Amino acid sequence: MARQFTALGTQLKANMADKSSIKSKKLESNMFLSVSSRAASAYSSVAVDARVSVASPHELITMLFDGLLESLAGAQGAMKRHDTAAKGKAVNKCILLLGEGLKGGLSPQGGELSQNLNNLYDYCILRLTQANLNNDEEAIEEVRSLVVTVADSWKNISHTEQGDRNA
Repeated sequence: MARQFTALGTQLKANMADKSSIKSKKLESNMFLSVSSRAASAYSSVAVDARVSVASPHELITMLFDGLLESLAGAQGAMKRHDTAAKGKAVNKCILLLGEGLKGGLSPQGGELSQNLNNLYDYCILRLTQANLNNDEEAIEEVRSLVVTVADSWKNISHTEQGDRNA
C-alpha cells in the first residue's frame, strides 16, 4: 500500500511539472491585472508548488480533497450570486480534481475499494455536470456531502498511522 502511495505521489508531482508550462502561460495572461493581483496570484502559485514538492503521497491526496471542497464552495457561492462564468469555472475545476486527480490516483491493484471510489467519483462528476447545466445547488451539496465523508476518512488514516507509530 505504501508503494502505491509513493507511486501516486511521484505521478502527481510529474503532472504538476507538466503543468508548469500552462502556469507560465497563465501568468502571461495575468499581465493585464493590477500589480497586487498579479503578485497575489504568483505568490499563491508558488506556495502551492512548494507544498506539492515536499508533500507525502498522503498529503497530496489531502490537498486534492481540500481543493475540491474549496471549489465546491466556490461553485455554490457562484450559483447563489447567479455568476454563470464563475460557476462554470468552479465546477470545471471540481470535475478536473475528481477525474484527473482523485480518480487518476486510484490503483488498479486496489481491488474493490478502488473500484468503489472510481464509481463514486464518476457519480460525482455526473452530478456536477447536471448541477452546472441545471443550476442545481442541491446536486452540488450532495457531491460536497459525499466528498466530505471520503475526505474525513482519508484524513483519519493519517491520524491512525501516527497513533500506531507512537504506541
